[in-house]
Amino acid sequence: MAEVIGIKFKNNSKTYYFDPVGETFSEGDGAVVETQRGVEFGNVAFGNREVPDKEIVHPLKPVIRKATDADAEAHAKNLAERDRLIEETRKKVDSHGLKMKIVDAEYTFDRGKVIIYFTADGRIDFRELVRDLAGLFRNRIELRQIYERDDIKLRGALAQCGRPCCCTTFLKDYEKVSIRMAKYQGLSLNPGKISGCCGKLMCCLRYENAYYQEMSKKMPKPNAVVSTAEGSAVVVENDPLREEVKVRYNFEDGSSAIKKLPLSEIRFTRGADKKEEEESPEDDADEIVDDTDE
Repeated sequence: MAEVIGIKFKNNSKTYYFDPVGETFSEGDGAVVETQRGVEFGNVAFGNREVPDKEIVHPLKPVIRKATDADAEAHAKNLAERDRLIEETRKKVDSHGLKMKIVDAEYTFDRGKVIIYFTADGRIDFRELVRDLAGLFRNRIELRQIYERDDIKLRGALAQCGRPCCCTTFLKDYEKVSIRMAKYQGLSLNPGKISGCCGKLMCCLRYENAYYQEMSKKMPKPNAVVSTAEGSAVVVENDPLREEVKVRYNFEDGSSAIKKLPLSEIRFTRGADKKEEEESPEDDADEIVDDTDE
């Protein structure tokens, strides 16, 4: 076990462990720490606690100091420079005719360098741009290429549900999401309905995926013939959440009737249906490839 504190940076939902070095911290305190990016100002997500060694990425870096009022003021001053850094950088990008989008820019806490985040379709030769920016800001320049998801995470956005995107609030890491998850849940494969603001499949598709996978093994497949108390019927569709099955009774006079029955009242054998649909590489894809409207 090791004593740590948890620190978050900017809008990042991920919490990083640091050694408090005997200092007592409380949630909401400011802290000055050294990271791979340089000296940074962070906010304490949780105070001193012990965690198992297996949860720690070694070596555990120590906190430089608890933030003072002067540190908080310097941090606020750095944040106030963000818009100017972005605007000036965009002007330089335009003057060089580079096909890149500037997403964010910031000073490290000690103003040791300026970090600029951008997106682009491919590799960009920005050597001349860096020279110009170094002269303009009179500082070291670090350009970092990020991708669509990181862009949304930095800037923030509202998802289709009307709430802030998961990556900007609580998701620590991106986990694999596939089209098969949408298929299990009976969702439309229309890209506009299952893709997030970043253009990738919505992260929330995986939240209930385990349940839908389990229910798909217990429920009959559509068009399968099942037995009920009123006779044989054909499965129209399943409702995994309510554990109900919609079936159609076909009568000899050519008429039919639709009913919803609890799964417990349905009798069927999977037989050939037991074999899951053959998986294709597209099912594991992390991008939408089906652009057909319903």
